[in-house]
Amino acid sequence: MPLPTPLPAVDELERLAARTWRGLEEQRYGDWVLRAGGGFTGRANSVLVVGEPPEPLPDAVAAVTRWYAGRGLAPRAQVPSPGAEAADAAFDAAGWERSEDNLVLVASLAEWAAPRLPVDLAAAPDDAWLSGYRYRGTPLPPVAREVLLGADDPVFASVRLAPAPAPLAAVARGATAGRWLCVTAVTVDDEHRRQGMATAVMAALGSWARGRGADSCVLQVAGSNTGGLALYRRLGFTGHHRYHYRLGPLPGA
Repeated sequence: MPLPTPLPAVDELERLAARTWRGLEEQRYGDWVLRAGGGFTGRANSVLVVGEPPEPLPDAVAAVTRWYAGRGLAPRAQVPSPGAEAADAAFDAAGWERSEDNLVLVASLAEWAAPRLPVDLAAAPDDAWLSGYRYRGTPLPPVAREVLLGADDPVFASVRLAPAPAPLAAVARGATAGRWLCVTAVTVDDEHRRQGMATAVMAALGSWARGRGADSCVLQVAGSNTGGLALYRRLGFTGHHRYHYRLGPLPGA
């Protein structure tokens, strides 16, 4: 089965993905969504810039700055393209620095094969899973578990090749929104790279999602992640759009 035709627009797909990785606090600001999650991950701690804010853009940038400063967080905006060029220019004019260019990829789940090795699926991450997920190569902060559970029906995939306390060989997280599976947190232990671990956890998540009525997958990957991009191309992913972050100065800084 091919991808749905027509594909969702950029703003629709961004909103779908946002339902699967939420902030611990969220507030609508016009069409934009303000999100705060204790500082863990850009997605959970940025304003999602889709649609229009309720004020002129310069005023909206100032309001977003105040909202994050009031929570002790650096102001951050997730800016998709195409579609948010005017807002991006307003952030730039206010001195917000651009960082972290990312690709949003989509694929049909129809052609994914079953995993070739056992993959465990759980409704919540245990300590081994949390240790296996190396966000930006570092251990997770205490708030991470609550952020990871921030979806309607998340699932946590893991591959164990050696008894505990040996680390898991691979982990990944999935959550569905409508017909879409959103995959995040794909991490393979250094000793098990290039052994099909990432393909196995992706396949298991795809099978899980098909059982819940999903037929398509979306994921977000750093443009610099050449290894991940090669894997996702083999699984049939194609580019949908891009997004980057804007980082604003704290008031008075």
